[in-house]
Amino acid sequence: MKAKAILAALLLMGGTLTSSAQSVKAHGKLSVEGTQLTDEKGKPVVLRGMSYGWHNFWPRFYNQESVKWLSSDWSVSVVRAAMGVEPASGYLEKPEWSKEKIKAVVDGAIKENIYVIIDWHSHNINLEEAKEFFTEMAKTYGDNPHVIYEIFNEPDEESWDEVKAYATEVISTIRAIDPDNIILVGTPHWDQDIHLAADSPIEGFDNIMYTLHFYAATHKQSLRDRSDYALSKGLPIFISESAGMEATGDGPLNEKEWKKWLDWAEKNKISWVTWSVSDKDETCSVLLPSASATGNWQSKDLKKSGVKSRALIKKYSSKK
Repeated sequence: MKAKAILAALLLMGGTLTSSAQSVKAHGKLSVEGTQLTDEKGKPVVLRGMSYGWHNFWPRFYNQESVKWLSSDWSVSVVRAAMGVEPASGYLEKPEWSKEKIKAVVDGAIKENIYVIIDWHSHNINLEEAKEFFTEMAKTYGDNPHVIYEIFNEPDEESWDEVKAYATEVISTIRAIDPDNIILVGTPHWDQDIHLAADSPIEGFDNIMYTLHFYAATHKQSLRDRSDYALSKGLPIFISESAGMEATGDGPLNEKEWKKWLDWAEKNKISWVTWSVSDKDETCSVLLPSASATGNWQSKDLKKSGVKSRALIKKYSSKK
């Protein structure tokens, strides 16, 4: 009886892992209906996952094995490949190497049957380079339902009119090749001015969402109120970057406020991604330098933010 009980428990564990993994197998091609991300059957979808850190600073984690570990052990349904554009060794300086790193994560996600965000991780407008990059990504991956395009990580000082004009051109470039995969558009001031997009959304395209970023120790109820306003105006929101510390990426975790944010996102069926798979000496990097490049991370390899991020993703992903 004891052996049977152990076997049953193992089978139950396997079933749980299967239900939270292979999100593309479960949901298929994604669409946007009103403010809601939906699956191929029109049912609401909430994706929960991890963003890799800048590829040019932490390239060692950009491999298929780490994606597999995040899928199987952290129960992520989405990963975000954050391709640094402007800093040293970024896309502008090393385009071929940069694409190689991003493709490793994208290919890993497709293999694991989870969703993947191809993130143009820039704070400034680089229009022609972005169009060239996303042309190649759309030609390479546009037939895969796994892929989500994030065309501007965090505009900083650009106005919404400038971001909107840039986004319209990049979206047109992608849509000429890939007519329907989800596209994420950044909003001014580090994805805080979601209300500006709500008052003047991009028109003429389907399956567009707008990104909101929060760091719970800095961004609190006022930003949730602003986001509620955007939702009331019919703007679809996707939280492509978030975490529990200050916006600097450092300082102590505010777990109470972090929970408020995630409960708000879950209530509104908004997908959320946590920053970041990296081992920098800062709170938001979830790994310690002892962490292997290819996963199999143990508790001793995780910072407090890593232990908490993993627990939160598994907790919310297990909810029906």
